[in-house]
Amino acid sequence: MKQAGAWGLIGLLLILGFGCRPSPLPASPTILPSPTPAGQPSPVPVSPTAVPAPATPGEEIRELRLRSPAFADRDLIPVAYTCTGADRSPPLRWDAPPPGTRSLALIMDDPDAPGGRFIHWVLYQIPPDRTELPEGVPAEPAVEGIGFQGRNDFGRIGYGGPCPPPGPAHRYRFTLYALDISPDLPPGAGAAAVEQAIQGHIRGIGRLIGRYGR
Repeated sequence: MKQAGAWGLIGLLLILGFGCRPSPLPASPTILPSPTPAGQPSPVPVSPTAVPAPATPGEEIRELRLRSPAFADRDLIPVAYTCTGADRSPPLRWDAPPPGTRSLALIMDDPDAPGGRFIHWVLYQIPPDRTELPEGVPAEPAVEGIGFQGRNDFGRIGYGGPCPPPGPAHRYRFTLYALDISPDLPPGAGAAAVEQAIQGHIRGIGRLIGRYGR
């Protein structure tokens, strides 16, 4: 018994002495985060027509007073000028444009439409000496003495009056541009084409807002 115990003790000492130690685990590799390039802010989409560009860099765009004898600014648009009534374009008047104006352009839109901005009227190549539009401009591509008309979002040439779905009143913006060019566009152009063509050529802007709901 003593001999067996001695051999067991010797075996234990051999294990401890020679260190049957487990192999060390390989160190986990250090994962460094990818460097973030300095000076690269997140891109912010900018609408090309969000801020009108003046005709001359640094020059202020003159404010034009645009008004209508049919309704006051931010007042209700009479039914006669809507799809519920005769759907005629309203009469408009404005100040004399600044010197150097070669033509005027007018865009009417609805920013409150359910599907986004809705174009109701596109009119360009308006002679620079005009300071008013009569009621009921004919729905023709070219109107003598008045200018060229584009296609609205109803798919028609000329004016298309307010025609909102039932609910709160929408805003309808009439925006007049005084330009140092006559846009090289044929009759029937859309609002996007006109807005692109006039960028960098704007000398004055006038705006009239009417409201209408059903």
